[in-house]
Amino acid sequence: MSTEHRHLTIETDGAPVKAWVQGVPFDPQARDQVRRMAELPFVHGWVAVMPDVHVGKGATIGSVIPTKGAIVPAAVGVDLGCGMMAVETGATASRLPDSLGKLRSAIEKAVPHGRTANGGRHDRGAWNDLPDAPAAAWRSLEDGFARIVGKHKSIAGGNSANHLGTLGTGNHFIEVCLDERDQVWIMLHSGSRGVGNRIGSYFIDKAKDKLLKRGVHLVDRDLAWLEEGDPLFHDYVESVGWAQEFARVNRELMMAATLKAFSKELGVAIPTMSRAVNCHHNYVARETHAGEEVWVTRKGAVRAGEGDLGIIPGSMGAKSFIVRGKGNPDSLCSCSHGAGRAMSRTAAKKAFNVADHVRATEGIECRKDKDVIDETPMAYKSIDQVMAAQSDLVDIVHTLRQVVCVKG
Repeated sequence: MSTEHRHLTIETDGAPVKAWVQGVPFDPQARDQVRRMAELPFVHGWVAVMPDVHVGKGATIGSVIPTKGAIVPAAVGVDLGCGMMAVETGATASRLPDSLGKLRSAIEKAVPHGRTANGGRHDRGAWNDLPDAPAAAWRSLEDGFARIVGKHKSIAGGNSANHLGTLGTGNHFIEVCLDERDQVWIMLHSGSRGVGNRIGSYFIDKAKDKLLKRGVHLVDRDLAWLEEGDPLFHDYVESVGWAQEFARVNRELMMAATLKAFSKELGVAIPTMSRAVNCHHNYVARETHAGEEVWVTRKGAVRAGEGDLGIIPGSMGAKSFIVRGKGNPDSLCSCSHGAGRAMSRTAAKKAFNVADHVRATEGIECRKDKDVIDETPMAYKSIDQVMAAQSDLVDIVHTLRQVVCVKG
């Protein structure tokens, strides 16, 4: 198979599926899930599947879904606007201290992370007293939020401003990395936090209720959709757009706090964010493909239009990549958002122990306890195989290896 045409085409009873899965696992459950999505009547053209593909809720993670006249809220998911940000600091590896534990602690103090107290008042992963920077950022977002909750009051409850500039849990992280030139980068992964989850969950339920009232039967209720022209569709697009902006600002605030901590710990000038990449990988956008305007849902996929810069991280113990898109029309100008899970979190906890994780993360300053076993490198696909499978989608600009990893 040539590098100009690396995908395979899977025929379905609806739209075909173009999958970049050469040399990487594509488990039958994920294949079936993609097929069900492709058979929805409003899918336009084809569904593209990235090499990090694995089963997700609502839609397969690592899928790109073009639609006309409708959007499936569960395909977009609940971590709206989740994505990556990376900044080249200008420092070199020689400026890093021999012991990186203090640097990790400094970052952990600068950015709230994790979740305690059931996400309540004293949750360590949220601000109890909102600092100036998140407060100022929230002022630019609060009018939009007020419009949303004015129509959908139940979205108002829970965390919002106090999650702005915080990391979260699961696979969200902050890393200090070195590239192939030994230049130091800061890289992080997070999204729209609690408020995005509330918005996503709310509209997923609304879509299900709508179809139920119409008597529409679905094999998978998570494939319930909202139709263009319905006021609820307009409200969903507005709300998702707001959450995606929240996510982008959230990453910028965390990056600024991390760079400040990095600067203080190393005794260097605070790096600017002029050499930064900030990209979503869970979102919906209006785009033009093959001369047609469509809604494109990227569920665990990054836009890789010609010249677009993106970030494809590996796992806690694997390399990551800064990439430049080739604008491949077959992939709907997309690439993978990471290595992709090779096994579920539950399976990883059963298969590996702390000693396995310690070996896999040797030389990396990170958590090495039982609560991160589900994020251990062995739970993920080979990032090298994933990158080989999509060589016609992106060019590698920089190869990063992490030396510090902060997990929630």
